[in-house]
Amino acid sequence: FYLTPPQVNSILKANEYSFKVPEFDGKNVSSVLGFDSNQLPANAPIEDRRSAATCLQTRGMLLGVFDGHAGCACAQAVSERLFYYIAVSLLPHETLLEIENAVESGRALLPILQWHKHPNDYFSKEASKLYFNSLRTYWQELIDLNSGETTDVREALINAFKRLDNDISLEAQVGDPNSFLNYLVLRVAFSGATACVAHVDGVDLHIANTGDSRAMLGVQEEDGSWSAVNLSYDHNAQNEHEVERVKMEHPKSEEKSLVKQDRLLGLLMPFRAFGDVKFKWSIELQKRVIESGPDQLNDNEYTKFIPPNYHTPPYLTAEPEVIHHRLRPQDKFLVLATDGLWETMHRQDVARIVGEYLTGVHHQQPIAVGGYKVTLGQMHGLLTERRARISSVFEDQNAATHLIRHAVGNNEFGTVDHERLSKMLSLPEELARMYRDDITIIVVQFNSHVIGACQNEE
Repeated sequence: FYLTPPQVNSILKANEYSFKVPEFDGKNVSSVLGFDSNQLPANAPIEDRRSAATCLQTRGMLLGVFDGHAGCACAQAVSERLFYYIAVSLLPHETLLEIENAVESGRALLPILQWHKHPNDYFSKEASKLYFNSLRTYWQELIDLNSGETTDVREALINAFKRLDNDISLEAQVGDPNSFLNYLVLRVAFSGATACVAHVDGVDLHIANTGDSRAMLGVQEEDGSWSAVNLSYDHNAQNEHEVERVKMEHPKSEEKSLVKQDRLLGLLMPFRAFGDVKFKWSIELQKRVIESGPDQLNDNEYTKFIPPNYHTPPYLTAEPEVIHHRLRPQDKFLVLATDGLWETMHRQDVARIVGEYLTGVHHQQPIAVGGYKVTLGQMHGLLTERRARISSVFEDQNAATHLIRHAVGNNEFGTVDHERLSKMLSLPEELARMYRDDITIIVVQFNSHVIGACQNEE
């Protein structure tokens, strides 16, 4: 099919969302100006998820991208639950007590998060009571463990990731008398999801990453050019430290079977993930849960097989790697994206494209004609074509959409080719996944004035 430019735009813009932080929210002027997010599916249904929320009882904003595999159930659950676990982990003891007392006496709860959601981002109503009970058990334990110390953000992020993964596993083992819910918790546990989450509070930026989605900082150099700073590492076979970590956790006799064809046990690309209990539970536990589970689970080929060379589980962890960065005035934006983006674009190009989009300044590379004899007329044609391209380049109102347009439509010269974009977007569902992955992007824009002022105060 050949899609017209308006048709291309309607596909690209279908899931876009923007949020501008109010200038003054009564507490502090934020170091975040706002964010743009968008998703482009390749799988049907899409297996990626995204989340963004402001923490209401502590300072700070949470943003995250989640990449599901073996279905979207785990990514969905993590996208709606993880931020509550992080927020609760960050709360002071008095606030936790206040919340627990409100639940005890049936009073209205203090709101913990203000969500910034696209209308398509849904919450599973059926599981909300179950999810709430697990979360409440967690904060009750935090109350009992109270050491009186303020929680370190890094520790809070690690604890929240591990605790949610543990709860996903427990809920699946316990099951549920309601057969729909029982099937839901099992689907969540047997599918998997990676997560890359940012917590921004003043000049403190923390990135917690589990798996192979990525966080990248866009920095504007003094000469106006753009550079990229990596704020996460992929947890896969390309990361030597990660391969070493996995080998250290298992007997020497398994060294050859742990990583095969660049996959964990020859099967799984990411070396860290939520869910995926097939790589965490003992064989006995897997059999017991599947046998007592609903019939749909038995019909699912994925749940029945046991990974080869499965001797000393768990082989997989949801524990995140946390990187802390103190924001500087030259740090202009943050890009969080699932691997669908990074498979098609280099981070340096991502930094340049978003930077130029946000500032509206296009750094022109000299036109290279590679030694050919070019007439003045031909040169004039090239320059006219370039001018037309620039005027259309900033038609997007959303930085994430602009980036997806480049990721899917770029030609070998690094410019968007409408014909290529049209072909890629009109591929039938069953073919799309062969050419690209789901792409989910959040672009967070920082407030350089606030960051500069915070630095000066210190």
